[in-house]
Amino acid sequence: MSTTHEADEDIRNRDIKIYVNGDIVHRDAAKVSVYDSGFMLGDGIWEGMRLYDGVWAFFDEHMDRFFNSCKTISMDVGMDKAGIAEAMRQTAKANGMTGDVHCRLMLTRGIKDKPFQHPQLSTSGPTLVIIMEHSKPVDRLQSAGIRLATVPQVRGLPMAQDPKLNSHSKLNCIIACLQAEAAGADEGLMLDPQGFVNTTNACNFFIVRRGEVWTSTGDYCMNGVTRQKVIDLCRTNGIPVFEKNFSLYETYGADEAFLTGTFGAQTPVAEIDGKPIGTGERPVTARIQALYKELIRAHVAALS
Repeated sequence: MSTTHEADEDIRNRDIKIYVNGDIVHRDAAKVSVYDSGFMLGDGIWEGMRLYDGVWAFFDEHMDRFFNSCKTISMDVGMDKAGIAEAMRQTAKANGMTGDVHCRLMLTRGIKDKPFQHPQLSTSGPTLVIIMEHSKPVDRLQSAGIRLATVPQVRGLPMAQDPKLNSHSKLNCIIACLQAEAAGADEGLMLDPQGFVNTTNACNFFIVRRGEVWTSTGDYCMNGVTRQKVIDLCRTNGIPVFEKNFSLYETYGADEAFLTGTFGAQTPVAEIDGKPIGTGERPVTARIQALYKELIRAHVAALS
């Protein structure tokens, strides 16, 4: 079984230091209360980011999504974007980290006075946790590709729980992941409420047909930073790209398919529901991967 977040084991992660509300402590001493609203109710927002040569890739875009999400659920971050950047700088410095690092930034509504749902019971302020790990995607997924299974769990309507909220409440995606695992696949391919192909439980989804790159309309999926970068790269490099509705019929007949995410960048898809995708040749995916690596290099150079 593989996942798009699979990484080679790094023993340095056994002794990482974690940021918890201003303190940076060994992972074994990093604690939050059982009364914390994130633990108790999934009431929180998170971001995943990667460190390349001392630069957090597309930090501004991640912070725009993070602060917009926090505003949507009326959660006070307690600091501005510069404050978040400084907390991340301190955490990276404490760990001696400069590259091949993945960060999970998590903010919850904080400790509750009583174990009940109402947000006003969180009176002590938010809980901010920053976990950074030495983490590099495994190489074998680039050649072997990942296996998907279409699952019955769908990405729902915005008035139920907007998929654009990167919330701690991930049960919808966890159920999809479990369904895919039961089907013998690595991740679940999720449809939208109308039955069109949407996203996986962990990543945004693209197909390639006759040189054209297709992805969902974006109405029911996470507004992925890497997803948008891929769309932008296609538009600026003469690769036809479309955000549109399409079905499993077009998906099974695709020449290529790939996933996008902050951790794995672009991960090829080998098969969906047991059906091989294309011939195994992935020229468009390879070109997009090369363009993305160059974009990262230019981005890092501009900020170094």
